Amino acid sequence: MRYVVVGVLLLISLVVLELSNAMAPSVSYEWVVSYSERSILGANKQVILINDMFPGPILKATAGDVVNVNIVNHLTEPFLMTWNGLQMRKNSWQDGVRGTNCPILPGTNWTYRFQIKDQIGSYFYFPTLLFQKAAGGYGSIRVYSPELVPVPFPRPDGEFDILIGDWFYTDYRGMRASLDNGLSLATPDGILFNGHGPEEAFFAFQPGKTYRLRISNVGLKTSLNFRIQDHDMLLVETEGSYVQKRTLSNLDIHVGQSYSVLVTAKTDPIGSHRSYYIFASTRFSNSYMTGLALIRYPNSPVDPVGPVPAAPESWDYASSVRQTLSIREDLAVGAARPNPQGSYHYGRVNVSRTIILQNDVMSSSNRLRYTVNGVSFVFPETPLKLADHFQLKNTIVPNMFPTYPSNKTPRFGTSVVDIRYRDFVHIVFENPLDESQSWHIDGYNFWVVGMGFGGWSESKRAGYNLVDAVSRSTIQVFPYSWVAILIAMDNQGMWNVRSQKAEQWYLGEELYFRVKGDGQEDPRNIPTRDESPIPENFLRCGRVL
Repeated sequence: MRYVVVGVLLLISLVVLELSNAMAPSVSYEWVVSYSERSILGANKQVILINDMFPGPILKATAGDVVNVNIVNHLTEPFLMTWNGLQMRKNSWQDGVRGTNCPILPGTNWTYRFQIKDQIGSYFYFPTLLFQKAAGGYGSIRVYSPELVPVPFPRPDGEFDILIGDWFYTDYRGMRASLDNGLSLATPDGILFNGHGPEEAFFAFQPGKTYRLRISNVGLKTSLNFRIQDHDMLLVETEGSYVQKRTLSNLDIHVGQSYSVLVTAKTDPIGSHRSYYIFASTRFSNSYMTGLALIRYPNSPVDPVGPVPAAPESWDYASSVRQTLSIREDLAVGAARPNPQGSYHYGRVNVSRTIILQNDVMSSSNRLRYTVNGVSFVFPETPLKLADHFQLKNTIVPNMFPTYPSNKTPRFGTSVVDIRYRDFVHIVFENPLDESQSWHIDGYNFWVVGMGFGGWSESKRAGYNLVDAVSRSTIQVFPYSWVAILIAMDNQGMWNVRSQKAEQWYLGEELYFRVKGDGQEDPRNIPTRDESPIPENFLRCGRVL
């Protein structure tokens, strides 16, 4: 009788889910992915376009919307798109990474369909297969607040999406082959603003107006410092969190991160009749490079004049740490809901478990690989999400992945960590290497409660920020440093945990969190909280054909 009741409840939950999705507002996009030769930084390169655009079109939605994106693949290779920072409601079927989705084959199409959770903010999308991100294929995402939820600053007079990132002359296939042969990525050849080289991108300002700049680092490996000549920036949002407003002259943006700043245009007769530089310069790099864009006022000359803002010292990690720790959540305002962000007191929640993830390197047959806790990730024949759903044997090995650093010989493996639905987890990222890392968790935001140099120990908990730590989805870990986060595992599914640095990710620095409830073991998990059912249009590959 018990199983009949459970089955009925499950059926009801699925019906309710479909009804809620059907009633939610929806937005739809038709995107054609193709190649084109473009001259960038003075050199021709085959670029991946979305609807003949590089960067691609802006994806705009409101919190709670159902998003439909039909991808038509005109490439000669398989393709997948992921939504960096979007929290799809219990629906990792649509995550668009190799561990959750079969690829969209050349000459075919597939429609992503997902509902955005209660979130707002600035994000971006990008291709996830075969190192294609090195050829473009990325674009901005804006998620707006519902009409009844006030934004905690005056409505700006305009918005600009700014995608900054390093760029390489080499074709992405050649870069991929070099990595496959054990060679590391070379130094980038330049820094782009919205797909353009120096002074080719510009933003039109009107005197006295205030603009919201949504800035994302979409590059492969390089941290960048963003600043504007003779203009201050008011930081207001970080990957879906409204932050305590701070005026900044420059902002470090690490690979995969997104921010929103407000910039007020000049009003004086002299200042409002000039052009100004916008800079994105390399941080923590042996090779100093600067990307340049322009702010232009009406009737202003093309070339800016006057002093330019000095860049931070390239290797000054301490100042970057201080800036990171100074970014705090604004507890008095709401984001996608009217209630304040600080109404959930994360610092008072009991931690269910601690996971320590330590990145490192290994050499296999003289070929470079990256590891997490001594395991370099390899993909199975069938995406993990499908293997889990169809209960395929010999794909996910229970307890294979150690959740603490291991002294065992580094090895290859398919790393999956099982986490109970609604657990509250403490994760420490440790970086023992001499280059910075950048970590991202799909499907979630997390609170960045601690950061420091050296190794992590239990004594570090005493210094955690348990009141107003910022909530975000991507965090940098400086060399020989650690970062601690707290995360509420409230989004069921198979979620990718990865390095945002393309080389490390491609060469094994990733794992997956399998977040599942079990009604028999956990009475808090009733069928109405189950994940979305497998989509009717799911793609087949591997052992699921």
